[in-house]
Amino acid sequence: QVQLVESGGGLVQPGGSLRLSCAASGRIFSINAMGWYRQAPGKQRELVASITSDGSTNYADSVKGRFTISRDNAKNTVYLQMNSLTPEDTAVYYCNARIRVFSSIYYNDYWGQGTQVTVSS
Repeated sequence: QVQLVESGGGLVQPGGSLRLSCAASGRIFSINAMGWYRQAPGKQRELVASITSDGSTNYADSVKGRFTISRDNAKNTVYLQMNSLTPEDTAVYYCNARIRVFSSIYYNDYWGQGTQVTVSS
């Protein structure tokens, strides 16, 4: 009923920038929080940044001051602007959204398929 489609990953040199996008589609009644997680090889998935429906944001300490999360509610899309990237940012980045569909009164978590970000010279 719901799809999250990510784009914008790729290979970038240290110090470079990337912008990730994630668009939600389907029988969406309402979207609550949206966020980005990442998982590096051999590590657990971790929260990178999240944003509520009214625009309040939360960041992992490791990305504060370098990454910016934003959303366009009209497009059901969340973005992650990543600046000053380091090799430690290399991971698969996953989009997450808490969504209520028309056929339900509850919100459920949905995930994108993941997009690879590689920071290397």
